[in-house]
This record gives sequence, structure tokens and C-alpha cells, in this order.
Amino acid sequence: MGAGSGSGSGSAENGWVRARGLAINTILLIGGALLLKRLTKSTTRWDHARLVAQSLCGEKNSREQASRDPENYFNLRMMTCPATEMVDGSKVLYFEQAFWRTPQKPFRQRFYTVKPCLKEMRCDVELSTHAIRDMEEYKNYCDRSKDQRPLPEEVIGDIAEHLTTIHLSRCERGKRCLYEGATPPGGFPNFWNGATYCTSELSILKNNEIHTWDRGYDDDGNQVWGVKVGPYEFKPAPVSSFNMSSPFNLSLPLSTDKRIEGSYILQE
Repeated sequence: MGAGSGSGSGSAENGWVRARGLAINTILLIGGALLLKRLTKSTTRWDHARLVAQSLCGEKNSREQASRDPENYFNLRMMTCPATEMVDGSKVLYFEQAFWRTPQKPFRQRFYTVKPCLKEMRCDVELSTHAIRDMEEYKNYCDRSKDQRPLPEEVIGDIAEHLTTIHLSRCERGKRCLYEGATPPGGFPNFWNGATYCTSELSILKNNEIHTWDRGYDDDGNQVWGVKVGPYEFKPAPVSSFNMSSPFNLSLPLSTDKRIEGSYILQE
């Protein structure tokens, strides 16, 4: 009797262990399938546009690059933030650049529009640059509180001349970048400093670092403005580099103002 009872108990226990094992395996299989589905879910065209817009936003500077190579690069501050959204879903960003020491005096102000590339195009995101009708109204836009900024409907009305468009594509696996692209062959018309056309290249890295390279050329293909050795490297600022309310009595020496004309375009 005792031996028979122990054998029955052991069989029941083994059956319970097997059942519990099957249940755990089933849960793991279902969980794994759901995770795989989530990981392999295709990224939509608008997902790409949103990611590019998010990566462009924030305060970034070229401090490290200027320290390494002061002959070719300045310590510039790039500030970008959302401004509004178009009816078709395109994101409108406000963008400005200034010398790091004088952020309240931007020398370059633009609107970006970010949207997916058309399905028939061989790219993921279309990034267009536009002039601003009244740049004075938008100085330090991103540093202001929302109630001190132009209204969203005013922003749309202030989007002026189209300047350039960059077609961005996802970077291949193993590369440092998330997206990279350039203006179409032949660039866009530009008449600053003797140029007849300009080109732009842009890379968005995984740490929200932005590499940008703008250059102008004359009819003979000679570069007449823009850095010649490579793109500007803008890295995210860990904290706000400046207290905007503090007074600034810093000015650039004449030689620096003059030198920037040959290496970086102030206004197209």
C-alpha cells in the first residue's frame, strides 16, 4: 500500500511539473512573439519625419570642434524648436545660429519644414529651409515663453522664400548616423558672395549630434563660401549655455567678423 501510494503521488507531481513547464514555455513563446512583432513593426513615413524633427530640436554648439580646429571653425550656437504644424501634418521648426558668446544676436534665422518624402522618391524625409518675412520678430524665439512668441497662424504667414531642400534617408546598419542626405545634384540658386548655386549636406547622429555642411559655388564650380575642410559638428548642450537675462558686453574683433565671410555664410 505504502509503495503504491508513493508512486501515485510521484506521478501526479511529475504531471504537475510538466504542465507548469508547458505553461511557462507557452507564455515565453507568446511573449517572444509579441516582442518580435513590436520590434519588427515597420516604421511609417511620418515616424521618420517626427524622429528627424525631434533630433534637430534643442540647443547645440560647435565648441569642441572650434577648440580642435580654430582656424576653420567658430564656436557657434544652434537653437531649434517647434513653431507650428501645417494642415498636411508637416512640422515647422524655427532655427537660428549665433556666435556662442552672443546668442542674443543670431546671424542666421530660418524656418524648417519637415515631412515624409513622396512614396516614389528614394528617400525618407524631406527637410526644406525657408526665409522668414520679419526676422526681427523671431529673434531668440526658442528662448522666449510661449506667450511672447508669434502665434502659430502668424508663423505660417511668415514662411517666406524657399531656399533649399535636403532629402534624408535612413543610414545603413553599423553607421554612426540615423539619417543623412543632401540637396539634389546642382543644388539651389544662391547669389551671396559671387555664388550662383549652393549645396547642403546633413547628418543626424544617434546622440542627437548634427553635422551640417553648406557651400556656395560660382559658375565655374569654384567654392566661394562655406567651410572647405568638412562639415560643422553641432553637439547637444548639456544645459543652457547662457542666462539670456545677463548683460553681454562682448563683441567680435573685426578680424573675426571678416574671417567668417570666407568660412561660413551669414545670410544667403
